[in-house]
Order: sequence, then C-alpha cells, then structure tokens
Amino acid sequence: MNQLNSNIMYIFPGQGSQYVGMGSDIYGEFPAVQEIYQRASDVVGYDLAKLSFEGPREQLDKTEFTQPALLTHSVACLEVFKELTENQHPASVVAGHSLGEYSALVAAEALKFEDAVSLVRQRGKLMSKYGRGKMVAFRLDLDSIKAIANGYYCGIGGCNLPDQTVVCGFEDDLDGVIEEVIEKFGKPKAGRYLNTEGAFHTYLMVNAAEHFRAHLDSITLSTPKMNVLSNYTGKYHSPDPAKIKAALFFQIFHPVKWLWGLQRAIKNGVNTFIEFGGGIGRDKKDVVIQDPASRKPNLEGITKKSIEISGHEGLYLPAINSGSIHETVSIIETL
Repeated sequence: MNQLNSNIMYIFPGQGSQYVGMGSDIYGEFPAVQEIYQRASDVVGYDLAKLSFEGPREQLDKTEFTQPALLTHSVACLEVFKELTENQHPASVVAGHSLGEYSALVAAEALKFEDAVSLVRQRGKLMSKYGRGKMVAFRLDLDSIKAIANGYYCGIGGCNLPDQTVVCGFEDDLDGVIEEVIEKFGKPKAGRYLNTEGAFHTYLMVNAAEHFRAHLDSITLSTPKMNVLSNYTGKYHSPDPAKIKAALFFQIFHPVKWLWGLQRAIKNGVNTFIEFGGGIGRDKKDVVIQDPASRKPNLEGITKKSIEISGHEGLYLPAINSGSIHETVSIIETL
C-alpha cells in the first residue's frame, strides 16, 4: 500500500444523511454524474436518480434504498471534485462512517463502483430484514455509558468523539439506560433515538452479517491504492483483499471506531479533510424536494472537534452539493 504522501483525507457519511433532492443539482450540471446514476440504476433495477431526486421520502429512508442512494451520491460528488481539479489533489487516506466505508473503498479503487452498489443494496436489505432494536446517541464518554449499557443488555454501536457514544439494544432496555443516565448525569445527557431500522453495529445484527457474507464472497476486491480506515478496527485496512472482506463482515455487528480512525490519520500527518455526499438539516414544511444548497455536512462537527482535541492544525471542507464543491475546489487550489 502507498505510504502517506499527501495531507488530504477524503471522508464519506453514512446512513442518516440522505434527503429527497440529493444529487439533483450536480446531475443537471455534470454529464459524468448522469452516467454514475445510470450505472447505479442498472445495478439496482430501478431509477435511482428519480428516487433520490423526487422520493417518496418514506421509500428513500428505508435502509435497502438509502444505502445505494447515499453511496451513489457520495461517489458522484467525489467525481465532480476530481473533474474540476483534474485530479490534482488526491487523498492519502480515505474513510467512511459505517455505510460510507464502501464509498471509501471505491475511492481507493479497491472496490468497483457497480460491485459497491450491489453490496450495499444487499447489505441494506439484510440489515432491514434481520434488524432488531434501536440506537441512541449519548453525550457521554465510552467508559461512563458502557458501564450502564451492559446492565441492560445493550451494546456500543459507535464511538464518534470522546463524549459522544452510540448505544444499541431493544427499546425497553434503552429506556432503562436513558433513565439511569438522567439519574446519574442529568437530563442534558439523556440521549436521543436515531432513525434506523435496527441496532446496527451490535450483536443484534449478527444474523444480517451471516447472510451478507455470501455477497461479500461473491465480489472481487483489490489492494487499495491508498490507506483506507476500517470502522471495525479503527486502523488502516490490510492490503490483503480477503482481510478487508472479513473486516467489512465484522463491521456490521461491531462498534464503529470512528474516533480512533480520525486520531490515527491526524497523527500520521493528515490536516485537510474533505467530506463527500449526503446532507443534514431540518426539512422545510410542505416541501417534498429539499434544496441541496440548504443542507449541511453530516461529519463536519465530529471532524472539527476531533481536530481540535488532537492539538493539531487542520482544515475541514465540504463537498456535498454544487455550491460547496465549487467553493472547496477554489480553496484547495490555493493551498
């Protein structure tokens, strides 16, 4: 695998950053994006562009549709960035949060785009079919919340920051965790339920992972052309494709070690982070199709805080819609 020869890292968001309208702006602006959406549609067997741009939201929010739609949007944003910069600002490290890890592997040329779309479609179907339980994000450190969660048969689903941990389990058990957190740490630490179809990245997803293995085994992975961070280990993926597949298998029912990965990249010299795809924000009332320009990046807060606590200098840049991509290109070319 290539050694670090750049200070740039590409990052890709996961489920929860989808919205009706995503990709519609760059689709009309760049023929390359139209080609990407057509290739994805050919794989999934329906018009992915139409679903992404027009909804209905109820369908787009279902895991089996969310995952290929988000991956396609992320890859499309990356391709626009590469086109506008003539690919003169490559990353040395790539990473994606949960689902986003597949976008990262596409960016590293370890996974063909069509294979990635096919994989995440099956991954989404299985996570939805076999998914049980819920997810709650707490503003507490891992040690504090884990001690409580274990007493209610709940597992840790992800560690995003030193004071941000996701706990997963059955709803009645999670309610017990919330009550105890309020009692010990106060209502501001109570946590909030996430909009998912299961307790992702915990033991409650083991059945989904077992069924997903056959799909992983059916595709070809190559050695990444740059370092790719693994959600499962919080370290760089092995150059061995078989070991990458195994890490993707374990990722489904183990916590996302996002914080560990970012800290490793920063320690290794990364100081510029560019986020591709998705977008969050409060939907406007009575507006079905949301304006991509109104959305905010999903991983911005986590990334900026990770840079801050590291004690290093760093720059975060979004590339999630036409406006932000053009602006980021202008900034990156002056560095």
